[in-house]
Amino acid sequence: MKRYANIGETINQTQNLRTLGLRYKVTNKYPEIPLSSDDIYVITNFGDRLDLMANQFYGDSTLYWVIASANPDGVNFGSLFLTEGSQIRIPTDLNEILRSYKFLNEL
Repeated sequence: MKRYANIGETINQTQNLRTLGLRYKVTNKYPEIPLSSDDIYVITNFGDRLDLMANQFYGDSTLYWVIASANPDGVNFGSLFLTEGSQIRIPTDLNEILRSYKFLNEL
């Protein structure tokens, strides 16, 4: 799943801004990911990254946002790297998360 493939574009129509007429991507909305007794918990090691963990658990590195969204207090949203020794939650109900994501973003 290409993360930005189906994200809509819009054109700035605000007359008093210098960017009038410019196209830009609409902001993604991410679903809340509820706790589940089936979730997996791991302790991170040096060099662990969100994209690598997404590839390991989901077979798709572009789903790193699922792990990031499930761990808002333990993930730095400006980086793919994880702090060594942190416990993070890996949600297992991926189909429901992706369904919610598509619904929120009208895909």
